[in-house]
Amino acid sequence: MRVGLLGGTFNPPHLGQLVCAGEAHDQLGLDVVRLVPAGVPPHKEVPDDPGADIRLELCCAAVAGDPRLEVSAVEAARPGPSYTVDTLRALHDDAPEDELTFIVGGDMAFSLPAWRSPVEVLSLAWLGVAEREGVRRADIVERLESALPGSTERVRFFDMPRIDVSSTLIRRRAAAGRTLRHLVPDAVADLISAKGLYT
Repeated sequence: MRVGLLGGTFNPPHLGQLVCAGEAHDQLGLDVVRLVPAGVPPHKEVPDDPGADIRLELCCAAVAGDPRLEVSAVEAARPGPSYTVDTLRALHDDAPEDELTFIVGGDMAFSLPAWRSPVEVLSLAWLGVAEREGVRRADIVERLESALPGSTERVRFFDMPRIDVSSTLIRRRAAAGRTLRHLVPDAVADLISAKGLYT
């Protein structure tokens, strides 16, 4: 099976992330894309974190009804920081027959040489890169080839419409009592309201 993986804190998940997952699914010919909420992100704090279990629940609500999308608890269930290479190893061990594609934005692809074990990351998964304004494909290819020669053979690009929605914006709006409609799936907005998150 061709499995896409979209990692993040998903605090909370929003339509920009779901559009990214859907575009990767369609353009890269994937069978399914799984959202992978981090348990403990290694490089940044999670502001107003309701906890990995709640973020996992929000992700499940976000993908409900879309057969292209699923949720993986592989990182949320793991203690300690979640590094991409550890996640890919675990998923490969569980289902070695799956072809994995790790989905990132252009800015994250540009930083790949600084990741933990980047060569192993590319041996375990393709890198699916969402092209957006700001970081050009040519710059990413040049950066990766200079730091990791041959690595771009494992990189596949797809187009991503510009959607200026962020989890930070959603948290601010929730805290101010403003509507989240059309920024997150209705089921996510309902959960945020029911649990009193981010207020």
